[in-house]
Amino acid sequence: MTDPFDALIAAGASADVTGWDFSWLEGRATEERPPWGYARLLAERLATASASLDVQTGGGEVLAEAERFPATAVATESWPPNVARATRRLHPRGVVVVADPDEPPLPFADGAFDLVTSRHPATIWWDEIARVLRPGGTYLAQHVGPASVFELIEFFLGPQPEARRGRHPDDEAAAARAAGLEIVDLRTAHLRIEIHDVAAVVYLLRKVIWWVPGFTVEAYRDRLRDLHDLIAADGPFVGHSTRHLIEARRR
Repeated sequence: MTDPFDALIAAGASADVTGWDFSWLEGRATEERPPWGYARLLAERLATASASLDVQTGGGEVLAEAERFPATAVATESWPPNVARATRRLHPRGVVVVADPDEPPLPFADGAFDLVTSRHPATIWWDEIARVLRPGGTYLAQHVGPASVFELIEFFLGPQPEARRGRHPDDEAAAARAAGLEIVDLRTAHLRIEIHDVAAVVYLLRKVIWWVPGFTVEAYRDRLRDLHDLIAADGPFVGHSTRHLIEARRR
């Protein structure tokens, strides 16, 4: 008889983790959503922009929810499987997908866009964002905040006190101002996550690779077993994500 733990591990290890679609987690994990509705806000801004850039678009899942795009619409992505997925999804909508290493400089001219957007960028190069924005242009993004899902991260890595300050919205706002941007809006949210089985954990740690760098099932099998037993005894593993909506304008 197959050990339920082994079956869950196999399911998480074999799931497709390309793109930025988390629908595989349905029934296995839930995450509360931020109250501001980023996809709706993004669609509203795209409908009135003349030239837009979506940075680190993933598989283009969120960008593709918009009904209308400006005449010039571009998205960048670094991971080749996501570049291919975003191209298939966005090219028919008139959005050009550019393979970019997510390191400065962005491959665009100064002042090329009146709208730059990003959802959950792994890195944020404020000087480059300011450079490619036209005067008066807007950066609208939803960022991952500090200590996001650290309950899960620290379960595997132990306490990470120095890392808990990273991605703080106040620090990001200060960096944006230093690059010549004016902060128009800054909102934060603290959101509940429930993880119902260890397959979801394996899937997440394979997909969001910076949570537990170098994660493999083999390296963390004992800790995965501990988490499986904990969920079986106490119910869903509860964590919290942090998000902030940031809108900045080039002066």
